[in-house]
Amino acid sequence: MDCKHLFIASLNSGSNGNCYYVGNNEEAILVDAGISCRETERRMLRIGLSMQKVKAIFISHEHTDHIKGLCTLSAKYNLPVYISVGTLAACRFSIRQDLIRHLHNNETIQIGSLSVTGFLKIHDASDPYSFVINHGETKVGVFTDIGEACEQLVYHFRQCHAAFLEANYDDALLEKSAYPYFLKRRISGGRGHLSNKKALELFSTFKPAFMSHLLLSHLSKDNNCPNLVAELFTQHANGTEIIVASRDEETQVYTIFEPAAVHSF
Repeated sequence: MDCKHLFIASLNSGSNGNCYYVGNNEEAILVDAGISCRETERRMLRIGLSMQKVKAIFISHEHTDHIKGLCTLSAKYNLPVYISVGTLAACRFSIRQDLIRHLHNNETIQIGSLSVTGFLKIHDASDPYSFVINHGETKVGVFTDIGEACEQLVYHFRQCHAAFLEANYDDALLEKSAYPYFLKRRISGGRGHLSNKKALELFSTFKPAFMSHLLLSHLSKDNNCPNLVAELFTQHANGTEIIVASRDEETQVYTIFEPAAVHSF
């Protein structure tokens, strides 16, 4: 059987900027561009990834930590930007018109031999999307900035060989934090972010046996702890490698196979 694989890495993950790389030997995409063009280039270079393989940027929603490097990065490399109509309307800057491609719910877009499916998610943004990237039967999901795990997310999560999954806050840490009441309610109110508890419930209930990697993403600086969330998920991993994506630096590159023969470099 021709075993197709995907290379994945988090270039940054958190309220200070989000950018995720998914690709194969020939082409790749970025999901979100929330760090500067220069920093994106530096981090990719450090882990042996080439911007020349990146063929498109997919934008999840309009919040600054997902788009602040977008205009420069897309213009410099002439990269098409796949973005929903609502997200584009909510952006406070102008993307080059010739680079704009519209996203539609459950539409699959072909980027070389990569297939990218976007679907609507629950978040307090104008028209927010999650993504699943396929190369053959190998599937990777990017599931961050989620208030609740909707049916579509569960459906796609159950098919993924690896996923970036939000684990934004610990309930007790958020409750005790100095955040104002309205912000606490915004984060935890069902349209904000996914807690450790809710992310773990999704993972432990719907994780497929063949999921080789889980990259816990978008951790809060003030209301979560990398060691806490790593320990929590490792207890329920059942063979899945648990990685906590950093707010400050890139991860290594992980290679995802179907069937799930696990490698990394």
